[in-house]
Amino acid sequence: MFDWATLRPIWEPRVLAVLRIMIGLLFLEHGTAKVLAFPHVQNHVAWMLTSLNPGIQGLIELVGGLLIALGLLTRPVAFILSGDCAVAYFMAHASRGFFPLQNGGNGGELAIVYTFVFLYFSVAGAGAWSLDRLWMSRPDASIGAASRA
Repeated sequence: MFDWATLRPIWEPRVLAVLRIMIGLLFLEHGTAKVLAFPHVQNHVAWMLTSLNPGIQGLIELVGGLLIALGLLTRPVAFILSGDCAVAYFMAHASRGFFPLQNGGNGGELAIVYTFVFLYFSVAGAGAWSLDRLWMSRPDASIGAASRA
């Protein structure tokens, strides 16, 4: 018989890691499109660091997406990216109407989804396969944490 009680603790951190990796890679793609023009987007604007979008926003997406995909500093980075996506939604999409689906095309659903998925990662962590977990499993990492307490 199938036993969810034993399966869940084994696979929950692994599925969390797969979700984190995929979300990180998709978010990274937004950054590479803005900063590196790859993949090329039809309405691409040349990258300038002094601009908010694609400049600073492109760097946040590029670096943040990479860190999330690798699972490095996942909780603080995810918290920052959650706020970043919430601000992006209210700056670019919310003014078009209350219901994102009625805003035509990209009504901001993706920004909302990213906001809450990153908020979840900031609480849940990186999952089984991450540099955070590798770093915390080092023998000297627990000694350093104990001496800081």
